[in-house]
Amino acid sequence: MTGPRVLVVGASIAGPAVAHWLHRWGADVTVVERAPALRPGGQAVDARGVTREVIERMGLDAAVRAARTETAGAHTVDADGTVLETFRADDDGGDGFIAEIEILRGDLAQVLHDATRDDVAYVFGDRIAELTQDVDGVDVTFAGGDRQRFDLVIGADGLHSALRATVFGPREEFVRHLGLVLAFYSVPNEFGLDRWLLDFQDKASGRSALLRPIQDATRAMAMFSFPAAEFDVDHRDLEAQKRLLRERTADLGWWTPRILAHLDDAPDFYLDQVAQVVMDRWSTGRVALLGDAACSASPMSGQGTGIALVGAYLLAGELAAAGWDPEVGFARYEERMRPFVEANQEIGRLHVQTLQAPGPDAGPAPDFESEWFAELIGRAINGPELPDYAGLSDHPV
Repeated sequence: MTGPRVLVVGASIAGPAVAHWLHRWGADVTVVERAPALRPGGQAVDARGVTREVIERMGLDAAVRAARTETAGAHTVDADGTVLETFRADDDGGDGFIAEIEILRGDLAQVLHDATRDDVAYVFGDRIAELTQDVDGVDVTFAGGDRQRFDLVIGADGLHSALRATVFGPREEFVRHLGLVLAFYSVPNEFGLDRWLLDFQDKASGRSALLRPIQDATRAMAMFSFPAAEFDVDHRDLEAQKRLLRERTADLGWWTPRILAHLDDAPDFYLDQVAQVVMDRWSTGRVALLGDAACSASPMSGQGTGIALVGAYLLAGELAAAGWDPEVGFARYEERMRPFVEANQEIGRLHVQTLQAPGPDAGPAPDFESEWFAELIGRAINGPELPDYAGLSDHPV
């Protein structure tokens, strides 16, 4: 018997990754993405520990390494550009502050899309308009007018997941703002960057500006962060986001004015709150969530990509191992992933805490030299044990 028909929502990282494994284990997969094409650029994402093992099992180690930023390390600097501290990419066995495998989010999405487009049906520029499920399947009506029935639906549509809102409830129930905002966009490399990232932090205000090299040596990727107790800017209103960025960083110092001068010319501008998604369950019936849609740990964890790729492997594998029974497969996926996710969410919260400007209400600084923190880092990087799902494509449905 042929495998199930599965609809995956979202074509960034988690979506194509789970599509890869679902197809390998015998499913007929469609990926729908509301954007008209893959989104380029974005922040640099890292592959550490167990995530590297998943990439190797996908057969994509060479392709991912070929698309790396090839950053040699990072210098933290003061407002005058004086180097304060240095971190190298080979620190901590390649799992340190600058990971051995560091790649722009858009470049990783392209690698995953290229690896799956011949086996998976991609539909860009469309979205789910209506969804109803019963014990046997899920009926989906797309905004473009098409209607189809699927056996399973997987939501991998990010922090602002429309599928999560449709099936599980409004975003306010699950999204936890951590009091920080991040912005990314590419700029001409007029700063002389040569494989070294530069990081300026104004600890008095809790703001930062960063420039990182990318493969195209003529350009660089800029990143800003600033505190914001509340965040009510629409995540699709680019002009409002740019105004907010200018307002909060205009007096930051260092190279900030030169970086902001390229804001209106950036083809890949992105700004959003630093937030986590906290849910009691990641599935209901025949619908499940994956990656940031289910359990965002925030960019400050440094492990969003790991959660997406490891989760994709376990979700597809456990479904296939359960004979595509969603109740069993989804439960086993969540049981394996929860400790990994919770460790990385804790790291994300601790990282934000270290960036907050000192104040009268500030709590004690975390003890990063403690045995407890070392154990937390180990769980967050090494992750869950990865079962060997080889041969599941012959599993009876």
